[in-house]
Amino acid sequence: MENYTATINAMEYPPHLKHKVIFETFNKLNAGEAMLLINDHDPKPLRFQFESMYEGQYDWEYVQQGPTLFQVKISKQ
Repeated sequence: MENYTATINAMEYPPHLKHKVIFETFNKLNAGEAMLLINDHDPKPLRFQFESMYEGQYDWEYVQQGPTLFQVKISKQ
């Protein structure tokens, strides 16, 4: 079983807060820590945002990839 420093269920937040909460949580992680993101759709746009803001500073690993639930492990390098 994987240990995560934080778990974010994006479905619990209104759309205008989702990315804010995700990035705030990521910024609080120490190097080597990971958070779990749970969502009802593939968060590809979020990944593009991570790539533009944190290139080389994170790892993105799908734990569950659909069709109705997506879980992504986002680790800080």
